[in-house]
Amino acid sequence: MTKIFQNNIGLVLILLSFHFSFAQKKEENIGTEVVNVVKPYTPTISDAFKVKEIPSLEDADNSKKEGVKYNFFSFPVASTFVPSKGRAANVDKSPAEKLYKNFANLGLGNYTTLNAELFVTENISDHEYVGGMFRHLSSQGGIKGVPLKNDFYTTSVDLTYGNQLQNLTWISDFGYQNQIYNWYGIPENFTQTTIDRINPKHTFNNFYIGTNLSLTDSFFKDASFKYNRFWDDNNSVENRFFMKPSFEISLFNQKIKTNFIVDYLGGNFENNFSGTNSIQYGFTNFGVHPSVVIDKNGLDLNIGAAVFYSADIKNNSSKIFVYPQVNASLKLVGDFMIFYSGVEGSLDQNSYRDFSNENPFVSPTLAIAPTDKQFDLFAGLKGKLSNQISYTLRGSIQNEKNKPLFVSNQFNMFATNSESYQFGNSFDVVYDDIKTMNFFGELKADYSKNVSLGLNASYSRFFTTNQEEAWNLPTLKLGASMNVNITKKWFAGANIFYVGERKDLVYIQSMITIFPPAYYPETTMIKGYFDANLNIGYNHSDRLTGFLKFNNIANQSYQKWINYPVQGLQVLLGASYKFDF
Repeated sequence: MTKIFQNNIGLVLILLSFHFSFAQKKEENIGTEVVNVVKPYTPTISDAFKVKEIPSLEDADNSKKEGVKYNFFSFPVASTFVPSKGRAANVDKSPAEKLYKNFANLGLGNYTTLNAELFVTENISDHEYVGGMFRHLSSQGGIKGVPLKNDFYTTSVDLTYGNQLQNLTWISDFGYQNQIYNWYGIPENFTQTTIDRINPKHTFNNFYIGTNLSLTDSFFKDASFKYNRFWDDNNSVENRFFMKPSFEISLFNQKIKTNFIVDYLGGNFENNFSGTNSIQYGFTNFGVHPSVVIDKNGLDLNIGAAVFYSADIKNNSSKIFVYPQVNASLKLVGDFMIFYSGVEGSLDQNSYRDFSNENPFVSPTLAIAPTDKQFDLFAGLKGKLSNQISYTLRGSIQNEKNKPLFVSNQFNMFATNSESYQFGNSFDVVYDDIKTMNFFGELKADYSKNVSLGLNASYSRFFTTNQEEAWNLPTLKLGASMNVNITKKWFAGANIFYVGERKDLVYIQSMITIFPPAYYPETTMIKGYFDANLNIGYNHSDRLTGFLKFNNIANQSYQKWINYPVQGLQVLLGASYKFDF
């Protein structure tokens, strides 16, 4: 019923629409009409609802997701790839320098200077060899203002035999040395008559034989033996025998090393300085020096002691000496700064030969005795400023008893039977107890294989007990050296040193007592001296090298010992030749 009614209403509306459409076509003006609204329009707002941040899910299957596991299935795959072998890149290498077993050296210079050297060696089996050395240095003098002869000669010959086995190394050598000097350092106020009475020439001779043994894989490590016979042309004779075996054992994982020392010295001088009687001396020193080395966490510690028994054979007396032997080093900043310190002492046996090597103008009338070096307390720093520059700083305090000092001998120009060394032109040795404070610094630089430089300085202050001064000991020493390879062929080197002022005694004639003349000692200052030396060389080949040396470039006639001026500018031209048989 309802559907029928609705269909009828729809039909009526359609018909009305058609009717109005036709009506409009006939009449364009439909006129005006008033419409009265009986009820006003009242709008309404529907209820708002909030959208949830997390929507609710109506899915029935809302279970927890399972983790995904991945598995790899591997199987071998055949490959025909073969990698090529690597090769090191080619590096340009300089040819190795050929080493020759033998060399000869010859140089000639002003003052009629001759310098000659020859060294040869030859293998006589797979583990044996023999060698020989010849050396000669001489000058005919010519020092200005010196009225006496001032030439000198030094000639030596050395022969060596060596045998190196699997666990044993054995080297034996013996040789002879001849030295000729002149006591030319006389005071200025000598008359020609007095000068004519002086024959300043004197000669030293030395013969020695020695052996060194070294063993491996044994508690007996090494040993050295040496015998010297030293004599002069004034009937002075000295014999010395020295032996030093060393042993090493391990105890509680530490190495303990022990040195044994036997040192015998005996000799005589025909006359004392006054010529009244002879001088005889003899000492036998026995020593033992155990030590243990501890190396832990950058600290190197050497702890030991030295005990000596010294017998004065001629005076029938003996003494026992005990010395500390402790030194340590600690790396503060790796190899760039290492602190080191220690205290050491020793019994040093003096000899006529040692004194003559240091001062060839000593008289054959010396008092010979050992030096009791009670302690040498030192501390310092060493290390590197860079990979090319290293340094050393050291400060020390030494206490020595019977330290030898060179001092001028007095003279008497009116003596009728004077020896050639009794004219104020020779040196004696006096002993004193001396404390020494020393500061030392050294700097070395190796900028490359072609340039090296070295600087050093030493300052000492001496405190004597009986002597007025520490005779002939300088307070200041300075030194510098440099070596340069200019090209592959040319090279050069230089060294400069300065020795400060020293003090010595001179004997002055009294103006009060004229006859017979009287003399009194007076302290005099010896000026410091500066010396510079230069050498230039040219490598003609790997065998032949030429050289030119300049000594005392400043041409100073300084005095190393009082009244003993040295030669001026010295020039030496020569060559060296290397060869094999």
